[in-house]
Amino acid sequence: MFSLHPRLAADSVSVLTLSLCEVRLIRDANYPWLILVPQREAIREIHELSVVDQQLLMEEISRVSKSLQAHCKAPKINVAALGNMVPQLHIHIVARFESDPSWPGAIWGTVPAVPYTDGALSETVRTLAERLQAAG
Repeated sequence: MFSLHPRLAADSVSVLTLSLCEVRLIRDANYPWLILVPQREAIREIHELSVVDQQLLMEEISRVSKSLQAHCKAPKINVAALGNMVPQLHIHIVARFESDPSWPGAIWGTVPAVPYTDGALSETVRTLAERLQAAG
C-alpha cells in the first residue's frame, strides 16, 4: 500500500492526484515548486517503475511542467529526481526566474524557506489544481 514519506508530507501540501502521481506544492514561497510522487509502494528510482508507469510519469511531468510554466510565466522549468534526503521517489518541478533568490544556482540550501501565508497557500493550491484539471 502506498504511503507518503513523512518529510514530504511535512514539507508540502496536496494539490491533486493524477493517474500515477500525487501533485504536491512545496511550502516555500521563494519558488513556484511542485513535486510529483508516484503512488507506488517502495519505489526509489524511476527505473524501478514498470515501463507503463515510466511512460505515464513522463506524461505527468510534462503536463505539470507546462501548467506550472503557464501559471507563473516562468522562462525556465527545472525538473529533477534527486532523493538524497528522502528515499521515496519524487520529482521536483520548479519554476525559475532570473530574479529568484538562488538564480542561477540550485535552490537547495541557498536561502531560508519562506512560508506561504494561509491565504496565499490555499489560493495557489486552488489555482494550480484548476489549471492541472483543465490540462488533463
